[in-house]
Amino acid sequence: MAHLSARSDAAYQNDYHHKIRGRIWNALDGTPYGERHDSGEPPGFAYSNPFPPRDMREGDDRKLLVASPDEELLANVATNLLDDRELNVGEMPFHVDEVTSLEPDVGEPGTRGTLETGTGLLVRIPPWRCDEYGIDHPGGDTATFWRPEHTTAPLREQLEANLDQKHDRFAHDHLPGPSDVSGDLFDGYELLKTFAIPLTVTEGQEMTYVLSKWKFEYTVRDDDHRRHLNLALDCGLGERNSLGLGFMNVTERTRPGETMGEERDAFA
Repeated sequence: MAHLSARSDAAYQNDYHHKIRGRIWNALDGTPYGERHDSGEPPGFAYSNPFPPRDMREGDDRKLLVASPDEELLANVATNLLDDRELNVGEMPFHVDEVTSLEPDVGEPGTRGTLETGTGLLVRIPPWRCDEYGIDHPGGDTATFWRPEHTTAPLREQLEANLDQKHDRFAHDHLPGPSDVSGDLFDGYELLKTFAIPLTVTEGQEMTYVLSKWKFEYTVRDDDHRRHLNLALDCGLGERNSLGLGFMNVTERTRPGETMGEERDAFA
């Protein structure tokens, strides 16, 4: 977690994604992780928005979370932020006051909780799966953004398939991935909202994505399920995590033997 202070009064900018992504990739330049840039593979990190997301006065505190399953990757980012404490996110100028570590965990088997999308979730359905879900597709090879009328079935399957990719890349080969085990990733899906947002995907190229925000309820079945949920915390859910999409927070967690609501964890 980077603890930030505003260097001047500033209006909050919702188009923070490209600037923070650039700073993270700059921090990884010259390391083995820099080779992931533009590889088309999961980047192995996700990040939050600068929060709380509201206009600021000089000296106001903000926080920025960067998550990864790889501690060395995070160490490179932390070192870069501490070596150069000026962090300009568009027109929002910050000073990096401190960097601290967090170890969020969904909890041991039997734990119940809620994961919430701290940033918008991008789920796209490939054209060859649209007929299967009864989704009209205009033709061509362009993926379809998930929308509420598509139901949660394609969303669940695309999230699991995407997390499988991340598991294959960042977890131990001998361990089962999300699609190798029985049971769903989440017990419940509460849609908070859908919205469209223009994002700079590469320098000079802007695209409009349809995103959604969710609360996902879970009950940890076993150690494998715990590992899969924690991977979602480390890498983000859905696509374009290097743009800051799909960042996840544990917003509620009740351990075995506790009463719901006795403990509440908020990481962003």
